[in-house]
Amino acid sequence: MPDQYAVIGNPVAHSRSPQIHAEFARQTGQDLTYERLLAPANGFMEAVKAFQARGGLGLNVTLPFKAEAFGYATRLSGRASAAQAVNTLKFEDDAVFGDNTDGTGLIGDITHNLGRDIAGRRVLLLGAGGAARGVIMPLLLQQPASLTLANRTLAKAQALQQTIGAGLEVSTYAELAGRQFDIVVNATSASLTGALPQLPSGLFAGGALAYDMMYGVGETPFLAFARVEGAAPLADGLGMLVEQAAESFFIWRGLRPDTAPVLKLLRQTAV
Repeated sequence: MPDQYAVIGNPVAHSRSPQIHAEFARQTGQDLTYERLLAPANGFMEAVKAFQARGGLGLNVTLPFKAEAFGYATRLSGRASAAQAVNTLKFEDDAVFGDNTDGTGLIGDITHNLGRDIAGRRVLLLGAGGAARGVIMPLLLQQPASLTLANRTLAKAQALQQTIGAGLEVSTYAELAGRQFDIVVNATSASLTGALPQLPSGLFAGGALAYDMMYGVGETPFLAFARVEGAAPLADGLGMLVEQAAESFFIWRGLRPDTAPVLKLLRQTAV
């Protein structure tokens, strides 16, 4: 019987992770299945336990369950501990290992696939939820000129700042007025509902990269705003998805797949 893996979230029907991991398995000769699991908003732990009970070996975790996955894990990686959010679970004999591959995915997509340096750049990260928490430390390790976390409510951003410590600036969206950035990353869930954070105009420096972690919904409101504001290039989160999936695959299987042909295939078969 093939080894069982899945992505769990709500919503999850849009996820292209099953296609990605099927390609990784084919590429590396691994015998596994990978499915989508839609968990009720208040039923994450029950869904995970049921998956484990039928022999599941690992899960990718997406919105809105990354904080709950952090609490569910009994053993954590350093990057998951720093993020206080988990997007990868590996079920071991006597433990549940939790990791966070979001930061690796984002950095790999920006620096390798998009060819953009982060070092010395002014970086703006929008949102203070699990998606943002997973990428703050990896971004700081790239040594940007500055890293600013902006959120609708300042208190939530300040709570993250206290966790991270030195190197992270925080702001409300309104307080961004008059500032410019070289890389702007939307880590909010606004694009899921067709919404846009209340951002002031003039955020994008010349040649700035606008990056939305959401993918598969066409041009998001954030990317449409960035285009009108003169940002270029514009990028969705599909490359990040592939890169973080490769890291999860390595955690589960001990093999590192080649991401380039998989990303190319997904771009060609965009839905």
